[in-house]
Amino acid sequence: MSSLAWWAYPAVFGAAATLSWVLVPLAMRVALRHDIVDRPGGYKVQRSPVPYLGGVAILIAFCAVVLGAALLRPPISGFGELAVMLGGAAALGLMGLVDDLRGLGPFLRLAILLGIGTALLSTGVSVRLLDGGGPLDATITLVWILGVTNSFNLLDNMDGLSAGVATITALSIALIAALNGQFLVGALAAALAGCASGFLRHNVHPARIYMGDAGSLFLGFMLAVLALKLRFDAPRQVTAFVPLVIFALPMLDTTLVVVSRLRAGRNVLTGGRDHLSHRLVHLGLSIPQAVGALYAFAFLSGWIALITSRVDQVTAYLTLGFVAVSSVALGVL
Repeated sequence: MSSLAWWAYPAVFGAAATLSWVLVPLAMRVALRHDIVDRPGGYKVQRSPVPYLGGVAILIAFCAVVLGAALLRPPISGFGELAVMLGGAAALGLMGLVDDLRGLGPFLRLAILLGIGTALLSTGVSVRLLDGGGPLDATITLVWILGVTNSFNLLDNMDGLSAGVATITALSIALIAALNGQFLVGALAAALAGCASGFLRHNVHPARIYMGDAGSLFLGFMLAVLALKLRFDAPRQVTAFVPLVIFALPMLDTTLVVVSRLRAGRNVLTGGRDHLSHRLVHLGLSIPQAVGALYAFAFLSGWIALITSRVDQVTAYLTLGFVAVSSVALGVL
């Protein structure tokens, strides 16, 4: 795909959003019919059972739109990479669904995710910090995929939060990619944003359906891979660090949870009400207000990342430093 008209991006977004919006109620009915629900109890805040399978609707909508677009306008190259990307995302969605239904051990989940990440590395999807790549770039790539994928899984802790942040993050990637001539990356990100926003219509507080691990792992994985594909006219270090700015919110939330649980001597793999969203509610915000505040954080991160990708090298480094210091200060506060 060598070029793409500007109207194609909103068209892809609209098609994905519409299909997701239509499929989610169907998934809701199937989940209720087969008693695939998330029940109250423990650290969970809902007062009644909420159906799962929203993530399955997101995954189906995304794959349908991408495959349809590929048939209408086949990309010039990258079929193998796209196939591995979609296959890996679908496998993660299936793994998440099994985890929702029966539960999977953390080490099995980690092994599957590492296997999918390694398959992606074989297609050339990797961070580029060193000349010629190498073990360090491969290790950073796998850590990035693991970290971002699981951060969106952890971020799915309040009505509308993970889907909304995924929408904003995907739109940020789409805009940066489109402005720098990465038409395929931009179109994929626009489709992902559409699928997440279509689901969000049914997931805002009070949520009528949850995406479950099937949705959060799928969204996190796709966003992690698309961010790795971002390229623009800047030193490779700036190009590599811009995704860190885009994902500042989920990474800050994950870091805060891990550090606070380790300090308290608690298992970092168990659920809890110690995320950024819960802390904001504890300070007196309502659930919609807390989620809205985190939406603003994600939007600001995406905007700063866009600016960083368009300025000179010195300004880019100063901006990255500001984001790093601000995130640490917010985490400590």
